[in-house]
Amino acid sequence: MAEDSPKRRKANFNEAETEVLIEQVLKHEQLLFAAGPGRASPGQKRKVWELIRHKVNPVAACPRDVEDLKKRWRDLKRRDRSKLCRLSQGCGPPGPPALGLLLAPEELPPARRPRR
Repeated sequence: MAEDSPKRRKANFNEAETEVLIEQVLKHEQLLFAAGPGRASPGQKRKVWELIRHKVNPVAACPRDVEDLKKRWRDLKRRDRSKLCRLSQGCGPPGPPALGLLLAPEELPPARRPRR
């Protein structure tokens, strides 16, 4: 068996990548996550994720693919729900999505951080 270099993990998402990802997903949220008869086809969703990828990659530390972006989005939502659960002390399903409302100041995009 040939000795290839071991697979290295990608760099963590930086602030700029996360900011662009959140901005773009929220901009296209209805198309990506709507349920019911008016929802988008898988092909339309794939095109939107590709568009988001093209917006994130110019500010990315390393090239990201669509699966990387989807995973990061799921992780952001999970972390936000986890914080909501800890604050409310009742781990039931949260109310309306509040992404960004419960983030710590250092987790917010620079434009949304409180001034000191």
